[in-house]
Amino acid sequence: MEILKQRILKDGKGIGTSILKVDTFLNHQIDIDLMEQLGQEFYQHFKDKHVTKVLTIEASGIAIAAFVAKAFNVPLVFAKKVVSKNLEGEILTASVQSYTKGLIYLINVSKKFVTEQDNILIIDDFLANGSALLGLADIVKQGGANLVGAGIAIEKSFQPGRKRAEEMGIEVYSLACVASINDSDIKFKEY
Repeated sequence: MEILKQRILKDGKGIGTSILKVDTFLNHQIDIDLMEQLGQEFYQHFKDKHVTKVLTIEASGIAIAAFVAKAFNVPLVFAKKVVSKNLEGEILTASVQSYTKGLIYLINVSKKFVTEQDNILIIDDFLANGSALLGLADIVKQGGANLVGAGIAIEKSFQPGRKRAEEMGIEVYSLACVASINDSDIKFKEY
C-alpha cells in the first residue's frame, strides 16, 4: 500500500537493522485518517471471507483492528496480556513473545468471544518473528473458530514471521513489507 510505505519513509525511523519506529502515526500517536484507509484496504482484500469477528492483541494492534472491524461491521476482540478480574468463564490462552520488549506474555481471550460459528480475521501492526500471530491463531483454534487470514500493517520480511505463518496454513496479507532496515535507510519488497 503506497500511502503506508510513503508514510514509513517520511516519518518512520530505523534503529539499527531490526527495529522500525512508527510511533508518530501508528503505534503511539495514531493518524486516524491513515487507520481508516488501512481498515478499508484490509476490508477490500478479505471482504469475500465472511468475517464475523476481528481479533488482535493489545495494545498496538487495536487502532488498526478497530477500523477493520468497522469496515466489516463486526465486533473487535482483543487478547489481553494480563489476566484481569473481569475475565469470566472459560479462558483461551496462548504464550506470545514480544519481539521489541523481549518479554513472554500469556495472552487471554474469553471463550465466549471465539466460537465455532466465527470466521475470524487477525489484524496486527507488525509481523516480525510471528509469535503474536501464531499465538492469536492458537486462540482461534482453541475456540473452534475458522481463521480466514491475517492482515498485517507492516511486515519485516527479513524475519521468519511470514514463513512460520504460511507453514501453519495462514494467509498473510501485509500492506508494507520491509525488506531491510539500516538506520534511516528503509527498503521495501513486494509479494
